[in-house]
Amino acid sequence: MVETSPGSGDAGPGNAEPGDAGPGDAAVRSASVTDAAVADTATAGGAPGTPRRRGWPRRAGFALAAVVACLAVLLAAGWVALVVEDSGTPSAAARGTGQDAEWLGHAWVDGRKSQSDVDRLAASLRGTGIHDLFVHTGPFRDDGTLDPGLRPEARWLIGALHAALPGVRVQAWLGAHPVPGQLDLRSPTTRANILTATGQVLDDGYDGVHYDFEPVDNGDPDLVGLLGAAHRLTRARHAILSLSASLLAPLPGLGSVVAAMPGRKGVWSPGYLRRLAGNVDQVAVMAYDTGLWTASLYGGYVRRLTGLALDAVPAGVALFIGVPAYHDDSLRHHRAAETMPAALRGVRLALGAHPSRRNFGVAVYVDFTATAADWSHYRHDWMGTAG
Repeated sequence: MVETSPGSGDAGPGNAEPGDAGPGDAAVRSASVTDAAVADTATAGGAPGTPRRRGWPRRAGFALAAVVACLAVLLAAGWVALVVEDSGTPSAAARGTGQDAEWLGHAWVDGRKSQSDVDRLAASLRGTGIHDLFVHTGPFRDDGTLDPGLRPEARWLIGALHAALPGVRVQAWLGAHPVPGQLDLRSPTTRANILTATGQVLDDGYDGVHYDFEPVDNGDPDLVGLLGAAHRLTRARHAILSLSASLLAPLPGLGSVVAAMPGRKGVWSPGYLRRLAGNVDQVAVMAYDTGLWTASLYGGYVRRLTGLALDAVPAGVALFIGVPAYHDDSLRHHRAAETMPAALRGVRLALGAHPSRRNFGVAVYVDFTATAADWSHYRHDWMGTAG
């Protein structure tokens, strides 16, 4: 995610399933040989009536129709599954346990905020479960370095928040877009620069670093390697390493289907999330920008995502489910569907009859768009207190 718009991830190429050759394979090969022989006898000018190109369009049409039919069936099954997931009533016991987080915008470190703003923020957060603040401090340059001019008031802010909210951890939210022409995570030099920059923000007094790299291909090994090196650094500094994670495929195989489509999509597999989570202290799964158009579909997806994340992220790693507190409309985010109440309902349904016994909570995105109604729903639906 970036400060001015909600975050998303992407999925990488899926794995084709191996299959055994069947009786039809010989017939297909025979037909191909026959077509080739006919094509060889056709005239160079392609005389009318020649069967030179007749077989290929027909087979291509059948193949396309089969793909479309499979996609339609998969999407229909997914739609039904998500609606079913949204059914039921959340247990009164499925509530927050005081282990939540919030993303804060860049204005907190660039000089636009003052002590009075800190006082108002502290007053609004007292009595909530929020104990981690991810403060937008980047982004990284394309070479992985970090411009210190982006955070002239970072040291002041950290001290002010620690004084106003004892026990709350202040983390540097750092990220970039690892796409062609921008940040290249494959480059050893770039990764080394990112580690150097990580040490620099820890020198400012941050309690940890919250990485947000988007988009990253599902299964990408370079992010795994970077997190491993960064975790060694943060542990040596007694600091937290946190990661924003992309959306998860709600059904087996859907990630591979989405990955095969044109463009970069925000879908990771639970297995890849597990690999990444083993190299950090906290994971915040961004459960928004789904493109779903009804609250029931979205709530069902959040329930499914929460369950997948609880299974994928090791028990010793803190897990947050990112919930939306922003209200713009786009193809990725329908504000009537992706709401705070729908997200919290999905999370609570996933928890079942009891609060999670692990370090688990929600992360509110983002401070500068959250409304009084969003906070009322957070307090009432999640904390179980008066809104």
